[in-house]
Amino acid sequence: MMDRRTAIKHLGGAASALLLTETLRGEAALNGQAAAAPPPAPPTGPFKLPALPYAYDALEPSFDAETMHLHHDKHHQAYVNNLNVAVAAHPELAGRTLEDLVVNWASLPEAARTAVRNNGGGDANHSFWWPTLGKGSTAPMGELAKAIDAKFGSVSAFQDKLTDAAMHVFGSGWAWLVKLPDGTVAIESTPNQDSPLTAGHEPVLGIDVWEHAYYLKYQNKRADYVKAYFNVLNWDYVSGQFAQKA
Repeated sequence: MMDRRTAIKHLGGAASALLLTETLRGEAALNGQAAAAPPPAPPTGPFKLPALPYAYDALEPSFDAETMHLHHDKHHQAYVNNLNVAVAAHPELAGRTLEDLVVNWASLPEAARTAVRNNGGGDANHSFWWPTLGKGSTAPMGELAKAIDAKFGSVSAFQDKLTDAAMHVFGSGWAWLVKLPDGTVAIESTPNQDSPLTAGHEPVLGIDVWEHAYYLKYQNKRADYVKAYFNVLNWDYVSGQFAQKA
């Protein structure tokens, strides 16, 4: 008669995995060890993690695959999970959109404000950011090119000013190119996960300078990471979005 470990070798797929799991649990119990509990399911709610629009390694070598995986699947997912928990605790927030919550977080019930500001902002900022990354044109086009030239004089001058803003974010935050209500563009920075939307400014592109965005590859060399950002800025997408919202 075959013992369990021998039987596992003759099984495949799900049956083998199930039998192996049961065997390991049984051995753990015999050794006086408590079987590990399965990880809790993430909270459900109206907000979902958007899929990356490219593979984890699509931005190599500028942005490494491991960082992209952790940044998207762990950090962004955590913002989504925590936002769903916050909304579930306040039924009066049901049905409100992410942008509405982020823009109006200061008028929310006091007990919900910090969670929505941090996690709603984190979800909104990252959901905006992923599609702005990619490999394509090396310069802005159309109306965006005109707006940048009008404000900064050249793309090179714009990059220098955005780099300076990113380098001067103290601790964690973002540096942005935003569209102002009068249609012109400007560079600004926000701390933590605050969004330009709260101030009535439309983000055009941005640099995430939280350390989780770059530390695995660049360690404390934020300047190298910011320089690399311009290699993976998807000007095609960003220019197209700017034109659509003109």
